[in-house]
Amino acid sequence: MDNKTTQPSTHEQGIARKLQGAVTQLEKFRQDLYQYFSNRADSLMDLVDALAGNTAARSPAELSLSALFRREYSSVYDGIENLFAVSDLEKAAEERQVQEHQLVRLIAGTLPQPQQRKFWLFGIDVTPIPRRFAETLADRKYIHQPNTLKGNKPVTIGHDASVLAALPEKEQPTDSPWVVPLNVRRVTSDEKAGQVGAEQIRLVVTDENLPFHNALCVNVEDSGYSGVPHLGEVADIGNLVTVVRLPGNRVVYRQPEPSAEGGQPVGHPTWYGKPFKLKDPETWGPPDEETQTSFTTRRGRTYTVELQGWHDLVRRGTQDVPMYCYPFTLVRARVLDADGNLIHKREMWLLVIGKRRNELSLVEIWEAYGRRYDLEHFFRFGKQRLLLTAFQTPEEKHEENWWQIVQLAYILLWLSRSVAVNLPNPWERYLPQAQNGVASPAAAQRDFGRIIRQIGTPAVTPKRRGNSSGRRKGTKLPPRQRLAVVKKAAKQPVAA
Repeated sequence: MDNKTTQPSTHEQGIARKLQGAVTQLEKFRQDLYQYFSNRADSLMDLVDALAGNTAARSPAELSLSALFRREYSSVYDGIENLFAVSDLEKAAEERQVQEHQLVRLIAGTLPQPQQRKFWLFGIDVTPIPRRFAETLADRKYIHQPNTLKGNKPVTIGHDASVLAALPEKEQPTDSPWVVPLNVRRVTSDEKAGQVGAEQIRLVVTDENLPFHNALCVNVEDSGYSGVPHLGEVADIGNLVTVVRLPGNRVVYRQPEPSAEGGQPVGHPTWYGKPFKLKDPETWGPPDEETQTSFTTRRGRTYTVELQGWHDLVRRGTQDVPMYCYPFTLVRARVLDADGNLIHKREMWLLVIGKRRNELSLVEIWEAYGRRYDLEHFFRFGKQRLLLTAFQTPEEKHEENWWQIVQLAYILLWLSRSVAVNLPNPWERYLPQAQNGVASPAAAQRDFGRIIRQIGTPAVTPKRRGNSSGRRKGTKLPPRQRLAVVKKAAKQPVAA
């Protein structure tokens, strides 16, 4: 009997090349990341691997028990403390900013070029980091945190972390909600979330060393970023279009109609025309553009989305932010079921601002904003599985370093999503994510240890150097100073 060798099909060869490309990209990023660590590189590399492959640890100290962390538990905190090595204390903020720029460039190099859409998509949001009992931690403030108990105020004490993430395309609608966090910053007590978010997005889309420079970029944000100061900061970026949800009680304006008499008008120029009240349909007038689209949920239900758009509207600004110089498009979205009934009690209003906003259709605007919710999945996964809020430290800089380590661990999981063997738990086997071949963040984390054992690590094997001598006998450390919670004062009335 003749023995015939079965040749792999073209489809199988394509899958093999894709997997090999994913492995190569993961190895290259790990090598570049190892070179990026200027201090404690071996400890940091093991720490990031242990966090990315964590399935049991409940605190950073317990990560030292992982097989991927080959050092003692003291190296966990030593690596966190020395993530950013500062040579000059007077220029610490500038040096840290330079290192953050380098990290953004390192991560941005792993992003694939958009194929299904004509723009890069980003999202910005803030997540609370509760530190209620950290009395020695500086710059704690009152922050917003949802509370499930009815009647309780959604307020706690701690820090806010502002995250700018790229929202990559999905190969299939049922793919897991992966994001690529590019920059993580703490919102200090004397800053606003909108101010920090504007600095983050400007850093990314205006950097000549990044692929987003001069390319059309779209940034989606929730209603917390709809304030005039934030929109005024981002509206003048030439290649950026910002899509932000607008509360339903706002009032915007049409542009003023030209004078019928002609000639140069006398007096102050007219900046605003007739009001457009979102709560009053009689002030809307006919839309400039209308269209429909549909989508199907994971349960197989199909819904219709009615979209209406009004172009070249303006809103009132301030003396420092002349919003009449930045016209925008207002989009109204209504979701209907098969019988034509409203799914949501209220319609959604989206404000689209930017010089290149007319390059986006209403459907593209709607679909882009729908990807914003992937950030919420990243925050949940980071807090539940990557110990984002588990690091207890009295040093705010060490806390920020830990956030960067969590960010890097998630990037490693994202790069290994195609390489990871998708082995769902028994109660997960029927989920769409478990059947399409692309691992979810939780599945990639479960298989990350096997991946590292196969591809290896650039970190050097530790060598035991004996026990430290420790502090001198009789040394007494002074108690740490207890710091008050920062409470912002009420605005003072403007003097006449």
